[in-house]
Amino acid sequence: MCDDDARLGRRSLIVTGTAAALTLGSVTFARGADNMHQAETRTVRGTLPTGSPDFVYVPVEVPEGTKEIKVAYTYDRPAVPAGTAGNALDIGLFDERGTELGGKGFRGWSGGARTEFFVRSDDATPGYLPGTINPGTWQIALGPYTVAPQGLSYELTITLTYGEQADTPEPGYPPQRAKGRGRSWYRGDCHLHSWHSDGRRTPAEIGALARAAGLDFINSSDHNTHTSHAHWADVAGEDLLVMLGEEITTRNGHVVALGTDPGTFVDWRYRARDNRFGRFARQIRRSGGLVVPAHPHATCVGCNWKFGFGEADAIEVWNGPYTPDDEVALADWDSMLVASVREGRAWIPAMGNSDAHRDPDPVGSPQTVVFADDLTREAIQEGIKAGRSYIAESKNVSLAFGASGGRGEHAGIGGRLAVPLDTPVTVRLEVSGAPRCTVRFVTDQGVLLTSAPLPVAGSGVVEWRTTPAYAAYVRAELRHETAAGPLPGALAALTNPIFLGRR
Repeated sequence: MCDDDARLGRRSLIVTGTAAALTLGSVTFARGADNMHQAETRTVRGTLPTGSPDFVYVPVEVPEGTKEIKVAYTYDRPAVPAGTAGNALDIGLFDERGTELGGKGFRGWSGGARTEFFVRSDDATPGYLPGTINPGTWQIALGPYTVAPQGLSYELTITLTYGEQADTPEPGYPPQRAKGRGRSWYRGDCHLHSWHSDGRRTPAEIGALARAAGLDFINSSDHNTHTSHAHWADVAGEDLLVMLGEEITTRNGHVVALGTDPGTFVDWRYRARDNRFGRFARQIRRSGGLVVPAHPHATCVGCNWKFGFGEADAIEVWNGPYTPDDEVALADWDSMLVASVREGRAWIPAMGNSDAHRDPDPVGSPQTVVFADDLTREAIQEGIKAGRSYIAESKNVSLAFGASGGRGEHAGIGGRLAVPLDTPVTVRLEVSGAPRCTVRFVTDQGVLLTSAPLPVAGSGVVEWRTTPAYAAYVRAELRHETAAGPLPGALAALTNPIFLGRR
């Protein structure tokens, strides 16, 4: 047994890429060839003070003949005063290829969701990659997410088992198209977590819930790992497109990589001050994905988005049950729309996703409804990026939103009605599945129309007449009845804008 209880101050600080990281002393084992079919265990103990680097690496010297690496860990959780962060310690693993930013040596990450994991050539704990156990220096990655004022004391138990390695299975991935209905509206949820990160549902369970929620497509987005990619093939079908991605969970905000190529891993070990996000946003796009900042105004530690929106292809303005931080995200997005029309620059579409992790989190609430040429990865992404979409709280809500001029001109969601500024324009919203909801038309001048509540049947039509000189864009909101106070009710649906006038 190896007992390492020295304090952080007696370790060496190194730089991995641009992120400061602490590397501890190596943990060594006997030669595997001399211990065939046996196992050896080492225990490492230490304490991290407040102000620790984001990542602490524990080198493990893995000898020839190792067939399995297993790691278990614990850490203390002392009582802290109200409003003070307690201890939370994440964990992951890198192999002999190293910990350089970019993740060449990445073998898995479970964050704080598990207390132990294993890796073999033929199998691994969800969140970790099976594959050959090569000899060399492996690294256990510790991520002190928050540290209590008393410090964070931890214990690692590392077990190597020796013997012959089995063959690594070839991964199988879901197809990039489903049957579809041709050019049509398709419903999807692009922010979902399985048991490959901190979710509690298998891919099969998520697929069943997606179908029950009326979804046509989903996107896998486990935190800081892509290991679920090889486990969705049996979930996809003619009726359900499964796209692959990741939720890149940094200390300065989260971003969904939407629809990347199978097997794409995107690193998360940087902060906004490191000036590295652009590199990984470009990687997402090179791998065929979209860059979608998630819940940008969420209040959880490290969730608030600090990287700016210059790289965003869309913004998640509605995440799970509609809450005040979604209202802030919506207002922030609307301010971006105003700036885009006044400065004559490109705009960023909005989308909404469930961020479902476990029961009772509903899959598909909310859901993004996309107008696409077909039910393929490329067509769905094109519709999202173009803003040809609206957000609905469930499959029950359907919208038809358009603007028309006096000579037959017409534009739909995400489009532009290119008519002179003084042209009378009729904006029309048809709604179904939204009983007692109120319709609001929002423009660059603010809310310019609020309807009476829709009937209990939930269907209705609302029209409004304006000109491009008065409203540069119009978007629609459906709000539930307000319980009390001056704030609007929770959203039932939200559209991307229709732009009015010639640019």
